[in-house]
Amino acid sequence: MTKEPQYIEELSFGDSVRRAGKTRGNEYGEYGAGPDNGRRGRGRHRLIAFVAILVILALAGGSVGGWWMWDRHWRQIPITVNGTSMKVSVDMTLGRLLRDNGDFDAHPGNLVDVAGDMIEKHAGKPIVVSINGAAVRRDAIDSTTIPQDGMVMVTSGEDVTEDHTVRKETVPHGESINIAGGSIQILKQAGKDGVHEYWVGKRSGKHVDKGVTVEPQDTIVVPLNPRPEGKKVIALTFDDGPSKYSGPILDILKEKGVKATFFDVGEECLSFPDAEKRMLEEGHQVASHSNTHPDMPTLSRDALRAEIIAGFSNMKKASGHVTKVLRAPYGAFGKKQWQETSDLIDMNVLWDIDTLDWKRPGAKAIHDAVMTGAHNGAIVLMHDGGGDRSQDVEALPGIIDDLKKQGYEFVTVEQLIKMAGDAGDTGGTRVTEPPAGAGTCSYLIGGKPPSVSLTRASSRQRERKVVGRMTGVEPALTDAEKPLNTSDLAALFT
Repeated sequence: MTKEPQYIEELSFGDSVRRAGKTRGNEYGEYGAGPDNGRRGRGRHRLIAFVAILVILALAGGSVGGWWMWDRHWRQIPITVNGTSMKVSVDMTLGRLLRDNGDFDAHPGNLVDVAGDMIEKHAGKPIVVSINGAAVRRDAIDSTTIPQDGMVMVTSGEDVTEDHTVRKETVPHGESINIAGGSIQILKQAGKDGVHEYWVGKRSGKHVDKGVTVEPQDTIVVPLNPRPEGKKVIALTFDDGPSKYSGPILDILKEKGVKATFFDVGEECLSFPDAEKRMLEEGHQVASHSNTHPDMPTLSRDALRAEIIAGFSNMKKASGHVTKVLRAPYGAFGKKQWQETSDLIDMNVLWDIDTLDWKRPGAKAIHDAVMTGAHNGAIVLMHDGGGDRSQDVEALPGIIDDLKKQGYEFVTVEQLIKMAGDAGDTGGTRVTEPPAGAGTCSYLIGGKPPSVSLTRASSRQRERKVVGRMTGVEPALTDAEKPLNTSDLAALFT
């Protein structure tokens, strides 16, 4: 067999190769060490370096990524659930924690009937979840992660009572009204009726007596004789104003640096609003002496309440002043009146010293009555209205000067009560002459109100005031307005 000739093409680089390897005195040495081959070597080195950098970056990236995954996902943190310590992944959400642990045996509440028997299981309020004491909304549970050392509480939901109707009955409140022997009667606790409820379930139809759901609160009124310890204080008070005599009295009080308490009549407030405003501006206490100065025990419940409300209202109209402090005309305000108006007033202020200035006994007699009866915590009864009070104006400077000489400090009734604190004597008997008639506020505590004479006198007194304001001359007292005699008093107070 004849072999076919093989044609082998010889690869030749020609002279260029020889020149590349041998030029310049063969300065590059062996074949391949010429300039072109040097560039190729440097290229390979760059490639190797590039690959190395990629490897290093890959390794570094893997380390950073691993650290990030560990820090954000794999790391375990301590938490406490319902008082039990446990560890969870750092990205654990409340929703996943609850699902992984069966809600920690918590469950929604039930729907129950009015008697408390279950109607439908787990149809009540949902479980409650909190972190560090702050409740987490149901719609935020799956998006809320647990912080390290977080305190998680998971509690069952509350039961829900079926829809029902409620019938309420009033439970009348009781009372403890003890007012005998105190120069001040104070409402210590306002009465409040209680509530008794009966439920009828709309789904179950059951009728259930739920008992008293709101306890009644008794009305508590106590007597007080303020006696501030370590003090020597006295309270000057003025009734039946404001009037034209209020200004001169205020001038004296201002000059002497003395504060007093004014018990103003509502109708007179409207007649002399500037006087009442001045009382307040100069730091005196202003309270109510009713609206028309009636004998309150003779009034019906509705009339009594209307009288007190009107007195406060007219005071507010005249001066903007709001108060719930009262001095009942004639001091006539007993247990029945407290029962009917305890929601309207905070206290009824009486007195310790009656100057009997309404009799117009003379400035000296008024002065001496105060000085004779003065004692720590005393409340002095005088008048700045309701008739001719010029004797009060004349007597007042001497009363103040002589009491100051004896070391007395002058206070308002409000200040007196605050200063007394717990040093208020709630016992004892206060003695005062029980006259009746026009202009007087004296009344024996615990006695029967001289209703016929005082009512008649009150009506005539108001008539005389009107005539006096119109003419400048107040008519003389009639027989019906004059004080009762001894036999009349004996009949009234037995």
